[in-house]
Amino acid sequence: MTFDAAALALAGVLCDLVDLDAGQPLAVRFSYRSYSLVALALIPVWVAVIAASGGYARRRLGNGSEEYRSVVLAGVRMLAVISIVVVLNEIVFSRRFLVGYLALGTLLTFGDRYLARRWLHAQRTRGRALQPVVVVGTRRGVADLVRHLRRSAYAGLSVVGACVPGDRELLVDGVAVPVVGAPDDPVASLEVTGATALAVAGASELGEGGLRSLAWSLEGTGIDLIVAPELTDIAGPRISVRPLSGLPLLAVDEPRLSGPARLLKDLLDRVLGALLVLVLSPVLIVAAVMVKVTSPGPVFFWQERVGRDGRSFRMVKFRTMVESAETDLAGLLDHNELDGPLFKMRVDPRITPVGRRLRRLSIDELPQLWHVLTGEMSLVGPRPPLPSEVATYGADVRRRLLVKPGMTGLWQVSGRSDLAWDEAVRLDLYYVDSWSPALDLVILWKTVNAVLRGRGAY
Repeated sequence: MTFDAAALALAGVLCDLVDLDAGQPLAVRFSYRSYSLVALALIPVWVAVIAASGGYARRRLGNGSEEYRSVVLAGVRMLAVISIVVVLNEIVFSRRFLVGYLALGTLLTFGDRYLARRWLHAQRTRGRALQPVVVVGTRRGVADLVRHLRRSAYAGLSVVGACVPGDRELLVDGVAVPVVGAPDDPVASLEVTGATALAVAGASELGEGGLRSLAWSLEGTGIDLIVAPELTDIAGPRISVRPLSGLPLLAVDEPRLSGPARLLKDLLDRVLGALLVLVLSPVLIVAAVMVKVTSPGPVFFWQERVGRDGRSFRMVKFRTMVESAETDLAGLLDHNELDGPLFKMRVDPRITPVGRRLRRLSIDELPQLWHVLTGEMSLVGPRPPLPSEVATYGADVRRRLLVKPGMTGLWQVSGRSDLAWDEAVRLDLYYVDSWSPALDLVILWKTVNAVLRGRGAY
């Protein structure tokens, strides 16, 4: 709340300095004192509106896009309310000041939220600022939910125990989760573990009406009740609650893979791709020169990849390996460090010194902007597979081919080459089923951070 108040105060100071009313009639010009008084008076209102929009709910802080959405909603609500008050009371008011002040305040609030979010995520990855949670359900359902929570430490939930059938220890990827109770009485385990949240992964273990009774028993205790549906790999925007005679049903929308959604994605790709080519052209020129003068061979490396609907195309990258890399591969297959059909080595002897630097910052992939402009690739999408990989795909994995491959994607911002094959496939399928313009923008933003860190790039 302090940061949000400071953001709006700073917006008021900047609006004073810019003098948004320059050139306006004297009747609607404000004095410095008037600006300051209005800016000061609106600060507590701003904090109150954000609170009313859910911006300070614990479950939203540092988790997902809802936190930012609540700030946007607060800005729109505040602008609407003040405009109505001004019009109804016929107040002489500077519209430039009002719009500029609230727009700048919203942007600065985004900034302070982003910085606070980064700090909170750093704390949570170090095991701090976590909410202890007990998970109840079937052994398989609990194990799946525990894996998700471990992968998403930034969400702030730390599993301290499980209530599952049987009393033997529950192992999840080799790490033990203590069994602290039975599924039919999970409330008792909360006192033992000190957990402040209870997550249900499989309500069938609670018996008929068990979930409702559990919710009643937690009333007034301050314990958060979290229910994980059997739709853990489907994004929130595709899920909505459809009440039917008092029975809440989960409705799942179809993936937006065609029609206006696809046209919108193609348009964004072409526009952003063209802008990136213009902005990054100096980097492309310098990289091409470095590749050419530091090792014999062509500047570019062309390789057949499989695109949308299984159509093949020749993908281009800056050459980062020696010219004989393809023929040298056979002698290195025994050193593959991945568990799937891909070949990766952390220290690949075929990579040139310049190529290693280009790979670390993903500069070697920038020529793929050409494929974005020609429509063969997207800025965001599944990783472009080799034909040999596609030959091993099952029916479920082939869903990766329903959309264009991308220069970046969830695999890029989640670990790149450090990801296990199954995890990379899961992320690609999640993207295919859950695409939205907002998701693309979030991935593009996170890609910048992933590239600068260089994690998983080799």
